[in-house]
Amino acid sequence: MSVHPALQPFDLASTTLPNRLAVSPMTRVSADADGTPTAEMADYYARYAHGGFGLIITEGVYTDEYYSQGYFNQPGITNDRHAKAWRQVSDAVRQAGAQPVMQLMHAGALSQGNRYTEDTAGPSAIQPLRAKMEAYGGSGPWPVPTAMTAEDIARVVAGFAASAVTAREAGFAGVEVHAANGYLLDQFLTPYTNERSDEFGGTVANRVRLTASIIAAIRRAIPDPEFWVGVRLSQGKVNDHDYRWQGGAEEAALIFASVCDASYIHIAGEGSGWAESSLLETGETITALARRVTGLPVIANGNLGQADLTARVITENHADLISLGRTALANPDYPGKLAQGTAPGAFDPTMLDPAVTISNSAAWEARQRETTGLSAE
Repeated sequence: MSVHPALQPFDLASTTLPNRLAVSPMTRVSADADGTPTAEMADYYARYAHGGFGLIITEGVYTDEYYSQGYFNQPGITNDRHAKAWRQVSDAVRQAGAQPVMQLMHAGALSQGNRYTEDTAGPSAIQPLRAKMEAYGGSGPWPVPTAMTAEDIARVVAGFAASAVTAREAGFAGVEVHAANGYLLDQFLTPYTNERSDEFGGTVANRVRLTASIIAAIRRAIPDPEFWVGVRLSQGKVNDHDYRWQGGAEEAALIFASVCDASYIHIAGEGSGWAESSLLETGETITALARRVTGLPVIANGNLGQADLTARVITENHADLISLGRTALANPDYPGKLAQGTAPGAFDPTMLDPAVTISNSAAWEARQRETTGLSAE
């Protein structure tokens, strides 16, 4: 019987991943109050690695002690305590045979819990759409953010670069720059949240400049080509699922070309699945366009847990890898089920509660240690 395309190895830089399946970044809000990852989080991420996923991308991790934190109990990567705890996570994932990538995130105007400040900041002083997310501890309307100064923007760039260096020291194979889902870098990219008249506003090239500048800054700080610097992009946002880039395929091509110094492009399916939202007006899928324009590996995302759809995305060259969120939460052993031809288990909304998934993972790891001597530390 032939091997499913998603189970075939894939070379990312000079590292061979055992398959083309990645765990998508998912907000867990399960760190300590000061942003330090816990031992339970190491168990949680290791469980996906033991389940056969080749690439594990963490939840969004805040990058500075100013405006970047988005939620209370979000993990950070801003000090030695954070770094030491993240080392436990990276070691656990590597020991189980997968590669760990840390997603670096700045919430910007969509911050609803920051232990360092009660204020928010974004590209312009424009109130975000809709309301805060109750699932992550928020309620009520978003506040109007402070428009970032040139000094604020420089601090953002420096925070991402410093965090990438720390992530590398903590044992991560790479970082993913979170420029999707309505958070800060996507706020700069989006016309209705960015009314700036400087070099970061106006044209598409200006609006994507901050994301490109961050990728370049990380590359300068870590010139090692073996360290991955991915970037995650999306059209939809957590507070505006239906948004699409106004210039369609032409604008998408300009955005992708601007981030071609990345190691890979990860396109999120915020609010809808890849099958429903990826097709552009030209007839090409947005993931295939990113792949063609940049020549970079592309990760597709968005309700891709069906074996036949996953196979089509890869064999028809729409993307090189597949990232799974809710399917992975319900099936940490999804790669094994795919190999066996077993249907994945159904997603249960209670799985979105980190108290459920984190504790279940910790209990699973404890049983593994008892029976095999396995250690997540």
